[in-house]
Amino acid sequence: MIRFVTETGSTNTDLASELRAGMAVPEGEWLVADRQVSGRGRQGRAWFDGYGNFMGSTVVHLSPRDPNPATLALVAGVAAYEAVSGVLADPSLLKLKWPNDLLLRNAKLAGILLEREGNAVIVGMGVNLVAAPDLPDRKTIALTNFGPPPDREIFARSLSYAFDQELDRWRTYGLEPLIRRWESVAHPRGASLTVNVPGEQRIEGAFDGLTAEGTLLLRLEDGSTRAIHAGDVMLANEGN
Repeated sequence: MIRFVTETGSTNTDLASELRAGMAVPEGEWLVADRQVSGRGRQGRAWFDGYGNFMGSTVVHLSPRDPNPATLALVAGVAAYEAVSGVLADPSLLKLKWPNDLLLRNAKLAGILLEREGNAVIVGMGVNLVAAPDLPDRKTIALTNFGPPPDREIFARSLSYAFDQELDRWRTYGLEPLIRRWESVAHPRGASLTVNVPGEQRIEGAFDGLTAEGTLLLRLEDGSTRAIHAGDVMLANEGN
């Protein structure tokens, strides 16, 4: 089920409020807004409010049998990749960057924000279907650069289906196939990365895959490998 609203502050915030109020927010249901006036991205960034773009959120209710909830970031990234690749004439132009930024020709096409609320995780996604923001530190792009954009409601249904499929695989088969799939559609091993780790200086290195738990591996200049659990990752050719 998809609930469409004309305008809201943030679909993530709306779902969090419903959960805190004890309302039943079933898995598989999405809240999608025409406009978001207070949307948020990672690292406290504003979430671009481009009318006609996809802006929506859904909820995952966690159980003790589920894999590490942090790996839902990878689930969401793969689902976004699947939905977008289905509307591109050349899906090879599309790739994931850890943990779940979706890049098209090395420019940011989509962003994903996960937030914990009690025993649930709210997954918010923004996809530039018709317009892209002008960001000072990175290139951005919209699907209109490649022809007519997909209908927003049809795209919402495709994304909802892809997320349901990936969530079911995550629960049924665990992390190994998820990580294999993520790496198969990500930038190649050896790609130059810059990572801004909270509380540290910027780190540069080469992508060396993911661990079995979904952590980013960065091969440093001295040949050692560093596991990155959190940070803002940039490809060498991604910045403006």
